[in-house]
Amino acid sequence: MGLDVLRWALATCDAGQRVVLASVVTTSGSVPGKAGAKLALCDGPTWVGTVGGAGLEERVKAAMLERLHAPGRPMGEVLTYGLHRGAKGYEVVALDSLCGGRVTVSIDVLHPTPHVLLMGGGHCAVAFAKVADQLGWRTSVQDTREAYADAQQHPTAEERHVSSVEAFLEAEDASSLTRFTDILLLGHDHAEDRARLHGLLERFSVAEMVPGQHGAPRIGCIGSRAKWTSFRDGCLEAGLAEAAVDAVICPIGLNIGAETPEEIAIAVAASIMAAQAGLAPGAPTWRDAL
Repeated sequence: MGLDVLRWALATCDAGQRVVLASVVTTSGSVPGKAGAKLALCDGPTWVGTVGGAGLEERVKAAMLERLHAPGRPMGEVLTYGLHRGAKGYEVVALDSLCGGRVTVSIDVLHPTPHVLLMGGGHCAVAFAKVADQLGWRTSVQDTREAYADAQQHPTAEERHVSSVEAFLEAEDASSLTRFTDILLLGHDHAEDRARLHGLLERFSVAEMVPGQHGAPRIGCIGSRAKWTSFRDGCLEAGLAEAAVDAVICPIGLNIGAETPEEIAIAVAASIMAAQAGLAPGAPTWRDAL
């Protein structure tokens, strides 16, 4: 049972969802769950496994949900429950039973590894893929040109799509696109990136989703002020929601003076890392409090 719970937790995390995992570490006295029992939970809420049932499990689930919906990158905790009303010195779970034992539960938060879709496989995409690989992140690539989306250009890519923009998007919907945490528009052709942006936003609009919110991937677009102004105006003229359009990140990457593909890759990776942690670039550190 424990192995099945772990498999489910890892598969759910790989699909881009945060997962909270509870494990019974130690027990004493009469308790409903034994050491090693596991319960995993993700948004929905959906869960598998058990740490013993009854009031204990409900209290553990409540603690797990707090971690699941906490902003930023919450850490885990260890909680000890006393299974009788008169327990002192540790948290008491109100149960209509006389178990009288004690259970220590470890709650861990599993954060999804970024999976970035590179739409356009040129120099910036290659540089980013190398940085992502060093960070243990996953990348996939889509390009209309075979030479820019093959195994030689992108040897670590999880998915390689050589297709027209229309053909790629035809096979996708908002739900399938949530396998990516981020989608970067890095094309060599403005018309292709415009079609990518319109197609992506149309699919999220149908599902009433906004990029970067409630499980939808963040969308970032490389380009100048003039390019983005043109793209934004075109999206609004097409009837796409202003909130969804303005959720698109352009320009991409932290403002660190990046110019070369390698520098841009570092800036973009840093911005994704900050977004995953729920931090704004330039957020105060401990030193700012001195």
